[in-house]
Amino acid sequence: MNYCDLAPSYIRSIAPYQPGKPIAELERELGITGIVKLASNENPLGASPAAMAAMQEAIKSIALYPDGNGFELKDALVKRYGVTHASITLGNGSNDLLELAARAFLAPGDKVVYSAHAFAVYALASQAVGATGISVPAINFGHNLDAMRQAAQDHKAKIVFIANPNNPTGTFLTAQELQSFMRQLPANILVVLDEAYNEYLPEDKRYDSISWLKDFPNLIISRTFSKAYGLAGLRVGYAMAHEQVTDMMNRVRQPFNVNSVAQAAAVAALRDVSFVKRTFELNQRGMSQITEGLTKLGLEYIPSFGNFVAFRIGGATAMYRRLLELGVIVRPIANYDMADWLRVSIGLESENAKFLTALKQAIGEQK
Repeated sequence: MNYCDLAPSYIRSIAPYQPGKPIAELERELGITGIVKLASNENPLGASPAAMAAMQEAIKSIALYPDGNGFELKDALVKRYGVTHASITLGNGSNDLLELAARAFLAPGDKVVYSAHAFAVYALASQAVGATGISVPAINFGHNLDAMRQAAQDHKAKIVFIANPNNPTGTFLTAQELQSFMRQLPANILVVLDEAYNEYLPEDKRYDSISWLKDFPNLIISRTFSKAYGLAGLRVGYAMAHEQVTDMMNRVRQPFNVNSVAQAAAVAALRDVSFVKRTFELNQRGMSQITEGLTKLGLEYIPSFGNFVAFRIGGATAMYRRLLELGVIVRPIANYDMADWLRVSIGLESENAKFLTALKQAIGEQK
């Protein structure tokens, strides 16, 4: 008997999400050390000292179940953003929140709209509940909001996913563009605004999306502690939305989906404003270092507002493998319909330099 046949066809047809290659795996494969991982958009500074201290304290109570309602973390978010406890959903990373939105509001046959070259989990979360994803062609690798709105209305979609900044392309939508989209979209279509890279936006690009919740009850804002806060290994994120929307998401949420160590670390990380500021400043310098280096090598790249850059290069698959041999892990993004592109995360100055040196060597060998 083929037990795969017991699963619905829409589950059998899912191609699982492929994360960036871990350092340990490459060490095993090639027997090399001194590897630089610039594949998963992680914080090169690690976690803040305050978060590390909070983790150590939380470990003392590790035998106890975590607070299933996450009161302290929600309270910290309430104080930071002026929302209510009842409008917050906690998640095992923001991926969990994307899936909770899909599980709460989608049924087999429902339609979902997202952009081409947008985060792969939008399609995966939709397909996992039997919904049909509609990928709208991008403009310059970014969201075509007019076309997405039209597609949502034409297909009677239930959810529209928007990433801002977008991963893996790094493109950015202004507050005016987003607000105009929300105003024109029917109120019975939910919008999940994925702001995983929100903290990397330059000052002149930042906007207060949370204040929009009172005007747009069909808006869900998801954020994460995995990127700028440096807690990727703990998996903790949060969503803010209308209380009725939050109520539905919490009905399908696992009761202990965010562990106690993650909750404690997130509370401390949220309060450590200076650490996030250092992270932002490091990223700005690293972005300049990487993009200037790519320009010197004559490579095209997409201007990015995240903590990564996508660049075009001939023989991207072979280049990715050669970079691995040279001890640098980047991210191939052929699965995003970008077969000639690679994505590199911004690291420490020395890590960025190693990447650029390895890339120059690989290009020379290719020629």
